[in-house]
Amino acid sequence: MQYENSISLRIWGRYALFSDPITRVGGEKCSYLVPTYQAIKGILESCYWKPTFLWVPDEIKIMNPIETESKGIRPIRYNDGKNDLSIYTYLVNVDYRVRAHFEWNTNRPDLAGDRNEHKHFWIAKRMLERGGRRDIFLGTRECQGYIEPCAFDEGKGVYDETPPISLGLMLHGLTYADESGDGKMYQRLWNPTMEQGKIRFIRPEDCPIVREIRKQEIKTFTIGKNLQSCFDLETEVAARGLD
Repeated sequence: MQYENSISLRIWGRYALFSDPITRVGGEKCSYLVPTYQAIKGILESCYWKPTFLWVPDEIKIMNPIETESKGIRPIRYNDGKNDLSIYTYLVNVDYRVRAHFEWNTNRPDLAGDRNEHKHFWIAKRMLERGGRRDIFLGTRECQGYIEPCAFDEGKGVYDETPPISLGLMLHGLTYADESGDGKMYQRLWNPTMEQGKIRFIRPEDCPIVREIRKQEIKTFTIGKNLQSCFDLETEVAARGLD
C-alpha cells in the first residue's frame, strides 16, 4: 500500500553496521544482513524530524550483494578508560531503496496544532533532495551514509529473482515512551523474509515479540518555547535560500 505522504529514497554507503543497541555496550559487534526498521526510521529522522509525527518505513529493496568485512577496532573500555581490541563485522558497499510515510503521533495531543500534513510533507521532500538536515549514518556513527530521492522500483537488484530468504529473528525497533503512551520503553523483535529482494516491514504494533526495557519520562514540547512550528520552519528554510 502506498500512502499520499509517501516518499521513496535511495540509501547507500561504504560501510554499515545494523545491530541491536542492547548488544553494543562493549565487546565485538556483528551487523545484521539487512537494515532494521529502527535504523531506517533513524535515517528518515535525520532527513527531517519533528515530534509531531512518526516515520513509518513500509518496505526496502536490497540492490547490492550482501557482503561483510571484519575489522580490528580498539574501543575504549568502560571500566578503566583504556583501549581494548575487538572485531567489528560490517556490511560493505550497501545500496537500498526505501519507501516510507509519516503518521501523526496521537500520544502527543499537545502538538495537535502542528499537524499540517502538506507542510511537513514538502519540507521532508526538500530536505531529502539536499541529503538530509543532519548527518546520515548507517547503523553506527562511523558508518557515513548518503540519501537522495528515487523511484522505489527503479533499477535491478541482485536478489530480484531469488526465492524467499528467511532472515531469522531480528530486532524490529524500539518503542519510546512518547510512542507507547504508557511511560515505558519497549524492544520489538520479528522474523523478516526477503522476497524477490524486498522486505515489507510489519507495523510496530504487529511485532510478535515485545519486551519491556525500562520506564521512561515523556518529554513535553511547547510550540514557540522548545519546538518550532512548521510555519516558522518554512520561513527559516526560505530565508536561508534552501527553498
